[in-house]
Amino acid sequence: MATLPNPLPRLATDPSGCSLGLQLPPGHLIDTTDEGSWHEPLLWCADKAAAPGAWSALGAPAARRGLLPVLVDLGGPEGGPERWDLMPGEVSYPGDHDPADVLAEYWEAYAAESEDWPGLGESMPTATATPDVRAAEIADALAGSCPSWFTEPHLALVSARRSADIPAAVGWTGPVNHDNDTARLCAVLRSWEDRFGIRVVGLGFDVLVVSVAAPPADLTEAEEVAAEHFAFCPDNVPQGDSGTRESYAENLIHEHTWTFWWD
Repeated sequence: MATLPNPLPRLATDPSGCSLGLQLPPGHLIDTTDEGSWHEPLLWCADKAAAPGAWSALGAPAARRGLLPVLVDLGGPEGGPERWDLMPGEVSYPGDHDPADVLAEYWEAYAAESEDWPGLGESMPTATATPDVRAAEIADALAGSCPSWFTEPHLALVSARRSADIPAAVGWTGPVNHDNDTARLCAVLRSWEDRFGIRVVGLGFDVLVVSVAAPPADLTEAEEVAAEHFAFCPDNVPQGDSGTRESYAENLIHEHTWTFWWD
């Protein structure tokens, strides 16, 4: 499938973004991969840490220019995206993968042999805010709290068709021990966009944060989603605070933030 023109190279000679109709704060372009410089910028990153309101101020105008917002974590021992071993050349196209097939493969690899893959859960019918409004709220909360697992969020812009494609667009390798083709995970994120109104809000070295406009409303719905989460990121359940899929599911009810971490 043809890719959209990348607006980021224009920022090399126009760092303020005026030619794109934007008013960017001081920032820098990142083209660093595991093998050196990529042939075009992969993302723009603000120099200063994000404050609440930064996402709302820049996200919508940038999206109209084909640049989608995401918070990237520059804290921690791994540093920022320049040190993340980005591998855009190794990533396929998310639309080439069926999310149900991807999750079924993961399930077969990580679930108990006696457990059959339950299939994709139903779409959640009710959202208390639009996906983009919810994303801005979660981004503001993340920027304001700076939790220990996301200590220094900076606003970044990525050239991508949809929010779910952001990890693949930059060649993110956070889940490399789970799957070395991030596009397969992005296919699942696309499905979650359609069914739950998620948006990719944060990327760390091996952490993914998404906002959820239409989360599960009861335990039955949450158990369906928990099964998908377990296949998508097995480390979330046994190494998380919940310990079991049942208690993990309980924590998903009405939860507007999903966080994933790969060992």
